[in-house]
Amino acid sequence: MDIHEYQAKEILAEYGIKLAEGGLAHSVEEAVQRSREIGGNVWVVKAQIHSGARGKAGAIKLCRSHAEIETAAESLLGKKLVTQQTGPAGKLCSKLYIEAGTDIAREVYFALMLDRSRERIVMVGSAQGGMDIETLATTNPEAIKKIHIEPAIGLQDFQARTMAFALGLEGELLNHTVKTIRGCYRALRDLDANILEINPLVITGNNELIALDAKMNFDENALFRRHRIAELRDNSQIDPREIAAAEAGLSYIGLDGDIGCMINGAGLAMATMDMIKLAGGEPANFLDVGGGASAERTEKAFRLVLADKNVKAMLVNIFAGINRCDWIAEGVVQAVRNIGSTVPLVVRLSGTNVEAGNRIIADSGLPIITAETLAEAAEKVVQARNQAAA
Repeated sequence: MDIHEYQAKEILAEYGIKLAEGGLAHSVEEAVQRSREIGGNVWVVKAQIHSGARGKAGAIKLCRSHAEIETAAESLLGKKLVTQQTGPAGKLCSKLYIEAGTDIAREVYFALMLDRSRERIVMVGSAQGGMDIETLATTNPEAIKKIHIEPAIGLQDFQARTMAFALGLEGELLNHTVKTIRGCYRALRDLDANILEINPLVITGNNELIALDAKMNFDENALFRRHRIAELRDNSQIDPREIAAAEAGLSYIGLDGDIGCMINGAGLAMATMDMIKLAGGEPANFLDVGGGASAERTEKAFRLVLADKNVKAMLVNIFAGINRCDWIAEGVVQAVRNIGSTVPLVVRLSGTNVEAGNRIIADSGLPIITAETLAEAAEKVVQARNQAAA
């Protein structure tokens, strides 16, 4: 689960990380008022959307007067902002963060994240921070320092000092840097975060260390014990299909294709999407209905997939173990009849009670295309999609 920059900064402040003064605004008038409260003569207006690369997309604006703040706020609030990370659909900006301007002497990059391949937390830093950190990782990977942290032991002071030296933060800044790194690690550990990124972490003209931006992402499987974090979710930044799926207890991720998928099991869902791609199609979603899909649950899944107007064909692929093929077949038939969908449907059943399941589909009288293997199902759904598109 992602949160906004201002929310991440509120968390970091609790862990002793130094920030520039700032405030949240939901309107143009409030943005100007926040700048008056902050004082000074330079401010930064930042669009609060769940995306990086905001600076390159013009969603972060430097202002030197209240009139400029008003103009910047009007250009951002209520607009769909498109960045390199949002895709063409963009993200709606409904709030702004107004921050005091900072005298930046140097920018560095710092992050903590999970390295699942090593089963460790990895601390990542570079003395060359800023908007082009992704390019730097490709063109000059040696400029990026990585230190793995053993979870059972935790972050050690020598590791924090090693990272500080790699960032070029020595002398008077060393102790402050170590304190900042330790605070970030505690925040990641205490709140079940997957990622904590500060880009840029800046050294000011007064030789202070300030987190000028902040990004945090949390493990959704741990939100049941992090109620405060769960309350930070902003549904306006999330695909409405994913919100509806969560309310129905389904695992759904929307994609850009036009072949809807309903599958039980995350691994089988991934394999099915791969087979659709191999057959020349593009999946419209990832949907795992789980192991106990009743007829009602199956109908909910159908409605969720078909709510996507881009879907031109649909594939149901079920391998029944805990589940049963006859239950799924009954759910499929019920869903097609209740919804009245005209989208071509391919069903492939395998496992427990597969004969009964296939018989239910055959006796339904509905124009449902059946397949015995996953490869056959993928080929048939791509053919059905092509015919529907034509």
